[in-house]
Amino acid sequence: MVDEQDRLLPIANVGRIMKQILPPNAKISKEAKETMQECATEFISFVTGEASDKCHKENRKTVNGDDICWALGALGFDDYAELIMRYLHKYREVERDRANQNKGGSCTTSTTAEDKDGEPNSYRSSQQRGEPADHQSTPSPTSKRSKVIDKLGDNSLTQPS
Repeated sequence: MVDEQDRLLPIANVGRIMKQILPPNAKISKEAKETMQECATEFISFVTGEASDKCHKENRKTVNGDDICWALGALGFDDYAELIMRYLHKYREVERDRANQNKGGSCTTSTTAEDKDGEPNSYRSSQQRGEPADHQSTPSPTSKRSKVIDKLGDNSLTQPS
């Protein structure tokens, strides 16, 4: 039998993501973290299950990013599907450019600078990069969602089409 905690997303990761969206002085109760943990786990299972069913019907064993985007659209999450499809496209461009650089090829797309850990600086929040935080204005929920998803620093990922 699978332990209940083994099927859920790690509570520390859920709490960290929640804190990134909330104002710095906000507190999050244990109950709120556990509720979000359950919801996020269920959502991921729901979308992944739909993508897996598609793969099974197509006699494929591996679920890929395109399958997840398809599943989001099929389940009525069209806005997320479109945003994640653009992110996936940009991610693949960056990975292709990195592979070309490692093979001695030239880079056709400008990539972001990397820090000492090899992680692109654009993956880090402005505070982690040492930039001043602007707490004067509160972003809308849509811009908050886009900020979390837009890890590659491409503004086209956050612009409505």
